[in-house]
Order: sequence, then structure tokens, then C-alpha cells
Amino acid sequence: MRTIYLEATNLPTRRDFLRGCAAAVAATAIPASALADEGRAAGALLTRPIPSTGERLPVIGLGTNAYSVTDPTEIAKRQAVVARLLDLGATVIDTARAYGASELVIGRILQELKARERVFLATKTPIQGELADPAQIVAETFQRLGTTTVDLLQIHNMHGTDELMPTLRKLKDERRVRYIGATTSRDEQYPALLAAMRSHPLDFVQVDYSIANRNAAAEVLPAAADRRVAVLVNLPFGGRRDGNLLRKLGERPLPPWATEFGADSWAEFLLKYVVSHPAVTCAIPGTTSVANLETNLRAARGPLPDAAMRRRMEEYWDSLAI
Repeated sequence: MRTIYLEATNLPTRRDFLRGCAAAVAATAIPASALADEGRAAGALLTRPIPSTGERLPVIGLGTNAYSVTDPTEIAKRQAVVARLLDLGATVIDTARAYGASELVIGRILQELKARERVFLATKTPIQGELADPAQIVAETFQRLGTTTVDLLQIHNMHGTDELMPTLRKLKDERRVRYIGATTSRDEQYPALLAAMRSHPLDFVQVDYSIANRNAAAEVLPAAADRRVAVLVNLPFGGRRDGNLLRKLGERPLPPWATEFGADSWAEFLLKYVVSHPAVTCAIPGTTSVANLETNLRAARGPLPDAAMRRRMEEYWDSLAI
């Protein structure tokens, strides 16, 4: 049995939470236009294997950097996103200690939905503070999520890799953690990530990668493929380095040839580019909107760009100069 520990937080009570759910129903209900497209979305999501085991994951998941909220209505909106994620066949949810109350919110949502067993749950170790007691740090992570097991535990931004790795390996041996990994979202940490792949038995790495930020494709993605390490992609819509790509694109029309690989929106265009890289296992765009989630998951259906189309997409993007 999994228990959620909330005594030391400002999260609402269960009564407040359920009241917020009721208030949010109208805002998160699936519109008729979305239901009309359900036939297109009914097919199975594309999946990729985790190289170390062969277990397959849908190629689009959910990042939860914006899930540190306490208002019951806001939590309910995020619960609607998670519920829809699962309804559409996706499973990967990525969170972190550094995301404020995100772990607590995700733990509460999974409890309310009775969905822990349906989720591939990934989280990360802290990126600040002393690491004198790695076992206690990890114990707090399990407590915050309200679970006895985590599917993927990652060293966040290469902070304390050598200090924390023995604890992560022990947890994997004890089957409390199924996979272990390391993450970054900054170019200057790529050498450390590459070194960690050489020095530790990582199952996963997580790295920033988008059509506007292709630096990880030079060394990190090839190294992951060579060493049979799964890859989660953060910031597929851009981030600190290149800004929000969807905002930059604005109302600019898609190139007509985007229909050749089934992209009907810029979100699908950008995500299909990312997950079509053969080393990428899953992209984890963040969203708190059911409508945006549905758009993102459409990128996990239908054809993906081949190598020639990927080059065409890159050339087109570079020509935009945005």
C-alpha cells in the first residue's frame, strides 16, 4: 500500500482538493471538437524500447516543472492532464525535487486516480545542498511521492553523481528503483554526462534537444546509442538557450509538406522532429492544458520523418532565422 505524506506541506486537504476538482470540471472537459478527432487519436502510440531491458515506452510523455501548486482548482487542472495522458495511452511522467511541490502534487494525483501502477514515474535527486546522507535524501523523495518504488531515479544536473550513485545502484539492486540515470539541460554539462555514461551503468540519460538546439546530437545522442542508454528529451519546445519556440513561431503557417509526416500543428512538427532521432526514447514536454497535451500526443501517432525529411526540416528551420 502506498501512503501520501503531506503533513509538512501547504497542499489542500482531500475535501478542499475534491471541491477544486468539481470547480475545474468545466475548464478541463474535453470539447466536442476534440471528441470529433478521437478517431484519429485512437491508434496506439508509437513506442521505443529501453535498451537495457527492451521494455517499451510511448515516445511522448509529460514534464511537470509547472506542477508546484497548492490551489485546489489548479491541482485539479493538472489531475485532468494526467488522467487524459493515461486515457490516451501515454505513461511517462517526469518530476524532480527541484520543482517545488511537484513531487507532492504528482503523488496526490496518482493516489486520487489510483494510477500509480499505470505510470512510468521518473524523478530526480536534489540539485542544491549537501549530499552527506544520500540514503536520507532518497528516502525523502519516496516519501514526497508517496510510493515505495520509482521507475526511474536520475541524478539531476550532474549534482553529486559520484556521491549518490552507490545509493542509486543499491536501490536498483533492492528493486525499489527499476532504472537509474543522469540529467542535464545545459551544454556545459555535456562532458560530465558523457563521463557518467562511461563510468556508471546508467539506463537513462536526460538531455535538452530541439530543432533549434541540436547540440546534443553531436556527441551525447550518439554516445547513448553506442552504450545502449535510453534518452529522455527535455525542452523539446526550446528553453533558456533559445526561448519558447512555439511563442516565436506565432501564427506562422506550417510548410505544406509537414502533412507528409502527419504534422498538423507546430507542436507536432517540433515533437516529431525530436522523437524521430533514432537515439531518442521519449520526449517530455511540459503542459498544464488538456488541449495541449492532446496535441502533443498526436505527435506520437502516425509516420515520423525519415533522415531525408529531418534534413529538410532543419534546413527550413534555419532559413526562418527566428
